[in-house]
Amino acid sequence: MKKKSNFIRRSLISALSFLKDSVFAEEYTSRNGFLQGIDPRLKVASFALFFITAIFLKRAELLILLYGLCLLLALFSKINLGWFLKRTWLFIPVFSLLIVIPALFDIFTPGETLFTLNILRAKLVISRQGFFGARLFVMRVIVSVSFAVLLSITTKHFALLKTFRIFGIPQVFVMTMGMCYRYIYLFLKVVEDTYLAIKSRVGTRLDYKKGQHIVAWNISALWNRSYHLGEDVYGAMLSRGYTAEPVILDDFKTKSRDWLWLFFVVIFFVIILYIDRRVL
Repeated sequence: MKKKSNFIRRSLISALSFLKDSVFAEEYTSRNGFLQGIDPRLKVASFALFFITAIFLKRAELLILLYGLCLLLALFSKINLGWFLKRTWLFIPVFSLLIVIPALFDIFTPGETLFTLNILRAKLVISRQGFFGARLFVMRVIVSVSFAVLLSITTKHFALLKTFRIFGIPQVFVMTMGMCYRYIYLFLKVVEDTYLAIKSRVGTRLDYKKGQHIVAWNISALWNRSYHLGEDVYGAMLSRGYTAEPVILDDFKTKSRDWLWLFFVVIFFVIILYIDRRVL
């Protein structure tokens, strides 16, 4: 029996799912939530303090408290917590967990015995120091990723880019981010048009290997088109006075609640680090 699978259709669905997820995240920036109303400059500064706090905390209980604050801010910003948790837990935290698995064992992290595993007549000892060190590392990653995602989905893209320039982020980095963002929507249209063209010529069902060949060829063609299109678009932008600086229609305006928010974050930062260093 000849095995067939619609490889092109499954590849298209995966690509569009990622892109629609990005578009859906953009919708959150327009909602009337708590973080959406904070001045982007003070928001970036406050989140930088959250990142620093997550990096330097040494107590798991305080990291859990910080993570709880992140979820609370997401809730007040009218973000679906199920979507937020899926977006922040699926890749980077799981990958970091795989990285620290060797550190669990006393071969790499000597210390007091916490668990002993017998696998295929091999005795593996998990040390207490290794377990708590790995737990602390994974929790730091989860908290940092969660705050990074929360910042990106509650701040308009171009406002975030302009804020990065205000804080001295190199122009090349900001320009690259801006161009990549614009290409997301162009890529979505190209993928849809390409799939429609393939479907009109070869039908809806293809042999698995033939589908792989068609997808690989179109990826190569898309890369070549993107390169030439990028050169042409950049040349056109330069001819119209583009200076690689992000521009938005409305200037940033700081309100009293923005300063109150920053004051709260600074106080929280000082208190939680003091507790982490002083309280037994």
